Amino acid sequence: MLKQKLQQKLLQKLSPQQIQMIKLLEVPTMQLEQRIKKEIEENPALEEGSDKDDLLGNDNDDENFDDDKEKDEFTLDDYLNEEDTPTYKLSENNYSKNDEIKEILFSAGLSFQEYLLSQLGVLFLTEQKTQLAEYVIGNIDEDGYLHRELAAIVDDLAFSQNIFTTKEKLTEIVKIIQTLDPPGVAAKNLKECLLLQINRKDTLVNEINNAKRILKITFEEFTKKHYDKIISKLNITEDELKKAIAEILKLNPKPGSSFSEQEIKSFQTIIPDFTVDNIDGHLTLTLNSQNMPELHVSNGYKNMIVDYSKSKPSKQQKNALVFVKQKLDSAKWFIDAIKQRQNTLLNTMNSIIEYQYDFFLTNDEYNLKPMILKDIAEKIDLDISTISRVVNSKYVQTEFGIFSLKSFFSESMTTTSGEEVSSREIKQILQECVDNEDKKKPLTDEKLTAILQKKGYKIARRTVAKYREQLNIRVGRLRKEL
Repeated sequence: MLKQKLQQKLLQKLSPQQIQMIKLLEVPTMQLEQRIKKEIEENPALEEGSDKDDLLGNDNDDENFDDDKEKDEFTLDDYLNEEDTPTYKLSENNYSKNDEIKEILFSAGLSFQEYLLSQLGVLFLTEQKTQLAEYVIGNIDEDGYLHRELAAIVDDLAFSQNIFTTKEKLTEIVKIIQTLDPPGVAAKNLKECLLLQINRKDTLVNEINNAKRILKITFEEFTKKHYDKIISKLNITEDELKKAIAEILKLNPKPGSSFSEQEIKSFQTIIPDFTVDNIDGHLTLTLNSQNMPELHVSNGYKNMIVDYSKSKPSKQQKNALVFVKQKLDSAKWFIDAIKQRQNTLLNTMNSIIEYQYDFFLTNDEYNLKPMILKDIAEKIDLDISTISRVVNSKYVQTEFGIFSLKSFFSESMTTTSGEEVSSREIKQILQECVDNEDKKKPLTDEKLTAILQKKGYKIARRTVAKYREQLNIRVGRLRKEL
């Protein structure tokens, strides 16, 4: 049964201009230039350069000025008289059906799976074994492991390839693949991967043989660094254990990644959004805008609106005028959004400098005050979400180096004397404790908590564990060294 009723709702919606402003706030300096160029390409009413460039003209060429103006200036008629020619009439195909189209290919190197498949050719396998080996290789992941159960692969071959085999035959195929390079490939877990590699070495050498025994008999104790248990169980000396572990550390836990990507690390280029200079103890802030072009609204579009608004336009001209006006408004909104972005960035960064003035002067972690997004938002009367967007992916250059804006924000902790300190100060002390600890007897979280409490920081063990994880510090037993 249909019913009609009248409801009154209060909704808050963002305007297109507000959405555009929010998106621009998130964009760092490195990407802002690209964003502006994209807007210039999409909106012909937005032009690069200052208004003076259009108004100056050529003072020495007054005679030819009018002729040039007639050639360069476009009017609304250019839109109205444009032929709506279909795109298929603007292109041609000079090839017949019988012509052979040759594509220029380029080599990007062999993938990990392709490298394994290329080695099958020298093994002289039967056609059936080759098919099975190719399918198994296709199930090896990028790290070089075969995590899938062989029973599942048997089912896949039967349903998708119409190839019927057994788990025993696939086990034989996997052993063949494990003889390929790189060593350790097609293992089902880390233990098997390391054993496959150590078995290719001369196990008659004492340290190699001990390494093999450690992996085979005491692998769990090895992963947990229970060295005393390994020495007792294998009846070896501490020196022999050291040499054996040194051999294990030479092995590759991810044999596939070392080949496919060669472990090439990509480095991120950072262009600071702000620069803070220390001039005789006084900090000055500048916004990085060296690559940002000047923008203005096209005078041609402005004049077009003025000229055609004087006369009574036709229906077709009205539609064109609406289009031109939309482009003009969009250009104005974009320029205003850029200006508002610059002001918001400067106000936010100025507030951060005022809050952390001593840190910018000294670069001393102990001078870093506790500060959260709410503190800056209240200081400059903006929403917390706006401050979060400003801080995200932004960097500042100082005389001590480049810092992420996020690094200046931290929680507050209270000392036994009632003083509020930054959590970063506690993290620094925590890092110093771990760096200076005895690696044979690393500090547990309980001991680290006791040290911090002795220094006057009221902190719980779970908080110490949280800060340790944030610093990428492993638990005590995994930091143990011989």
